[in-house]
Amino acid sequence: MRTRGIYIAAAVVIGLLALFLYTLLPSPLPKPEPYAGPVPTANPPADMAVLAVVTGVNYRVAAYGYRGGSPFERRDFAMAGTLIRHPRGDLLIDTGFGRNIDEQFATMPLSFRAITSYSLWQPAADQLVAAGHDLKSLRAILLTHAHWDHVSGLPDFPGVPVWVTSPEREFIRRGGHGQFGKPFPNIRYEEYGFEASAYLGFPESRDIYGDGSIVVVPAPGHTPGSVIIFVTLHDGARYAFVGDLVWQREGIALREERSWLVRQFADLDEQGVRENLLRMIAIKERLPELIIIPAHDMRAFAEMPKLSETAARPR
Repeated sequence: MRTRGIYIAAAVVIGLLALFLYTLLPSPLPKPEPYAGPVPTANPPADMAVLAVVTGVNYRVAAYGYRGGSPFERRDFAMAGTLIRHPRGDLLIDTGFGRNIDEQFATMPLSFRAITSYSLWQPAADQLVAAGHDLKSLRAILLTHAHWDHVSGLPDFPGVPVWVTSPEREFIRRGGHGQFGKPFPNIRYEEYGFEASAYLGFPESRDIYGDGSIVVVPAPGHTPGSVIIFVTLHDGARYAFVGDLVWQREGIALREERSWLVRQFADLDEQGVRENLLRMIAIKERLPELIIIPAHDMRAFAEMPKLSETAARPR
């Protein structure tokens, strides 16, 4: 009888392991029809620029980033910000790691720290100063969302407004779910909303400077107030900073979500993520030249101009 119980327990364990492994196998989402609506026009200034500010890496494997990825393929996940230079005021999309990342990380749950390792290269604020960038020209930090690896550098920019949606501001107030265990004091959060202006299939949008160069759309799911930021340059190049909608490009190219287990702790609303992912896939089908920047894909940041490679713009 005891032997039979052991066999049953072993069979259950093997079955659960097989089920888990199944959730790692490729399972592409259904291919949506290409976006069929209008392509917005823009009138960006000639001296506008998009510059990568990589602050460090988080060591993962491909399977962590998307379903179908190999558990044996190591991936350095980018911890980064992006500087958008605009004559009406520069914006920093996310901050990546800040000067105090080690102390901040120590406030995260032990279970998360046990499976997470990272390296700090150089904080965004220090990179901007080293490049001769006048921090006074930074109009705001525009967050894709408020998870730990996107906000670590906020304290390094005292007095700089941090733009968030109302749902994301409430998410920050509640704490938890991917945020540091101790809230940052003295951060100047400024909430913004959206107009009833559709943009590439998203029902609402906010045109930051009114010239179509920087347009933010709501993309809730990963967090309640996650956004996608579309940037159009004077030469016609179009970027989509999708935050953590996907962690790696394969999420878009292969139509793959994160694995089931990862989604359980990473995404607050799986269906919301799925809907916005399909929307972005449809846009990419219509606009293959669109450059999609997942917040943690090192390849995407490697192909962007670097802050360290450019001279500071005269003011």
